[in-house]
Amino acid sequence: MANVELHGSDRLTTAVAHAYSATVPAGATVHIAGVAPLDEGGTTLAPGDVQGQVRAAVANLRVILDERGAGLADVARLTVFVAEHLQIDLQVAVDTLAELFGDLPPLSVVGVSRLRYDDQVVELEAVAAL
Repeated sequence: MANVELHGSDRLTTAVAHAYSATVPAGATVHIAGVAPLDEGGTTLAPGDVQGQVRAAVANLRVILDERGAGLADVARLTVFVAEHLQIDLQVAVDTLAELFGDLPPLSVVGVSRLRYDDQVVELEAVAAL
């Protein structure tokens, strides 16, 4: 398990819920793309539900990280795609991530028009230190 150190900024707003940057000692990283809220059979979990899909996608992310010998605390960068048009849906995603992660890594939350699977409204990409 790597030592990811999260950083805020004394010169930028503290109104954001996540770190602005992360320092990771030189070493191996894993780049994780397209974590969708799917069950083992490929069915979309919590159809159309941002909070439910964040929970399902993070559960799948945990599996991938665990297979690589890492955990949520090792995530140094997170990108969240939300296929909803309301600002509140983006905030629901961030609030749910904060509940699951504790200290949020640097992240971007991007509103998109559509995601790959039927009824999918959330997808995650992550970079984690090993």
